[in-house]
Amino acid sequence: MFRAAISIAPIPIVRGRQFHRQIFAAACLTGTAGATCLAAPSWHRSNECATCSPSACNDGQAASQTPAMASVVSSSLFQRNKLSFDVVEQCYSLVFPTMEALLRAARLAKTAVVMATDYQLYYLQRKHPGSVFNEVYSWAAGECNGYSEDHVCKQKHLEDQIQQLESDLERAQQKYVSSESPSNKKQSRNDPAEDQDDAVFKSERTLAKRNEKAAMMQIASKLANSEEELASLATENYVENSSDGLHRRNAHRLLQLCRTNGGVYIKVGQHLANLDLLLPEEYIQTLSSLFDDAPVSSYKAVCQVVKEELGSMPEQLFSDFSETPFASASLAQVHSAICKETGKKLAIKVQHKGLRETSRGDLFAMASVVSIAEKLFEDFNFGWVCEEMTPQLPKELDFNNEGKNAEAAEAHIKRAALDCVVPRVLWDFTNDRVLTMEFEEGFRATDINNIEKAGICRREVAKLISSVFNAQIFGPGFVHCDPHEANVLLREHPLKKGKPQIVLVDHGLYKTLDEDFQEAYARLWKGIVMANIPDIKSACEQLGVHKMYPLLAAMLTSRPFDEVVERSQTQSLDVTHVGNDGGDKAVIRGYAQRYIKEIVTMLDIVPRQMLLIFKMNDCLRHVDMALGSPVNNLVVAGKYASKRVFESEQRKRKQSNGGVLCLLRSWISYINVLIRISSYELSTRLYITKM
Repeated sequence: MFRAAISIAPIPIVRGRQFHRQIFAAACLTGTAGATCLAAPSWHRSNECATCSPSACNDGQAASQTPAMASVVSSSLFQRNKLSFDVVEQCYSLVFPTMEALLRAARLAKTAVVMATDYQLYYLQRKHPGSVFNEVYSWAAGECNGYSEDHVCKQKHLEDQIQQLESDLERAQQKYVSSESPSNKKQSRNDPAEDQDDAVFKSERTLAKRNEKAAMMQIASKLANSEEELASLATENYVENSSDGLHRRNAHRLLQLCRTNGGVYIKVGQHLANLDLLLPEEYIQTLSSLFDDAPVSSYKAVCQVVKEELGSMPEQLFSDFSETPFASASLAQVHSAICKETGKKLAIKVQHKGLRETSRGDLFAMASVVSIAEKLFEDFNFGWVCEEMTPQLPKELDFNNEGKNAEAAEAHIKRAALDCVVPRVLWDFTNDRVLTMEFEEGFRATDINNIEKAGICRREVAKLISSVFNAQIFGPGFVHCDPHEANVLLREHPLKKGKPQIVLVDHGLYKTLDEDFQEAYARLWKGIVMANIPDIKSACEQLGVHKMYPLLAAMLTSRPFDEVVERSQTQSLDVTHVGNDGGDKAVIRGYAQRYIKEIVTMLDIVPRQMLLIFKMNDCLRHVDMALGSPVNNLVVAGKYASKRVFESEQRKRKQSNGGVLCLLRSWISYINVLIRISSYELSTRLYITKM
């Protein structure tokens, strides 16, 4: 059978997947044409066959036609075999990536089982101290290795303390947001004679709420300090094979899975690294390394992709093409080169080889494992991550689409007159899996050391970043939905000393918002910034959310809705803060974890385009927190949202031939917002100057 395969077509001995592909094809072809091919060589050697030899034929004419017939049949067999070989090649190109995807899925399932078991053992040994679960957990977690007994005791003490503080914080949050707190009980009175006491009652209620908030923030600050102490303890006397604590240990397992499987798994890991509010800090710190340390394709694989897409090797197309990429991400890596025509430095983005073929299988495998996990574990609710990525990933893998997105974004940024640049695309050297751009210098916008070295104000950086993305949302509605820290670069403005300039890269994931959604979303943000609860409720209803409108507002602002109520009473754009930044993060994370089921339900209700807005908000909030949250993003979003509402009302007035009164009303409303925002910004600047 193997001889038959060789007689079909000579197979060059090559290494790697190509060799296996050819052997696989040859073996399959043997079963369909092996017998005929075995006969063909002997036919050519002897010029005879079993049924048509000179001795068997009645005349010599038949014998003389035998070589010609053999040639025709041989040619026909060759064409048939060549066609079969091509078909099998296509089948193999589907089968082999599918097998690889199954292998990655098996790693995913194994990691999920190990992590789930680890967490289950942890909770069992905490629930039943002194039982066999303690020994099993200590053995499984490796807690007996690497740390002294005092170290382990201190770690357990801090874990107990954190667990207690988390429970205390949950009760304090429940009391703060509850409408049935002791200070509210007077609301049930029905005697009209007591109406004159309403002002006193409201004042007492406001004071009680502030005290409740102060108590909540005090607990949150203690929780943040304990978590920080536990994190620092985990890094002391570190031994490679020792445990770093429950979350850190499992975060490393997840990180290892993402790095081993690569591709789509890296993309998901990066997205999880932006979920500051839903995941423990250990996961955020560990998975954030995926932004810097993504797997790198070999130079040989890069050359193959470039040649397949552009028709020539990199050295033939560019000068000084770097074999080592200066940046690598989940879907591609970027090499530097010099343009032969202009001498300009270029950035050439090359997709990881094979990613396009395996991405669908990976997404299906992840969705299946996550779906099973959601059924087995009540508190696991991350299926929406896969639902969000599935329709968008094919667009990100098309670099022609990314180039068009970059040009559209650049045109809008120029109209908005913002200090942001987008690298120019060179279409002559761009195709589905290769994107060539002009090189733009910059460092990450979250790099505090470089920001300080450049003499740039962090407040101005945060405001500029927020302005760029809010201008996209409330302007053309063409929104960059992946603004994580590796995609937002920063440098000192070349013409404005000490001022920031943003370099926006990676334009693969964009979303075009429809006008109805834009208008409702703008009205919602205007209502939030002005603390106008009826407007918030009305806008949420336009988005399909009715009873859960406070939750939607809280999800967008990452603040409890009660703060909106507080601002509606004080007529302020700011809220009273008690505690440190860590306390604020602990409070927000506590709310997010407490309402995780409601949040998942919300994700099923809102329009699909809102999911990418949430993703963008996650990325921007992560960047803002890394910068120390120096700007009230509520103010920046409110400015652009109010402008959008005003322009929308103007268009409607013209279409319906509305009167001057309608124009005057919308104009006054818009000016009122601008005055409030300008007053807030002025008072904030004065406060900072005094400090």
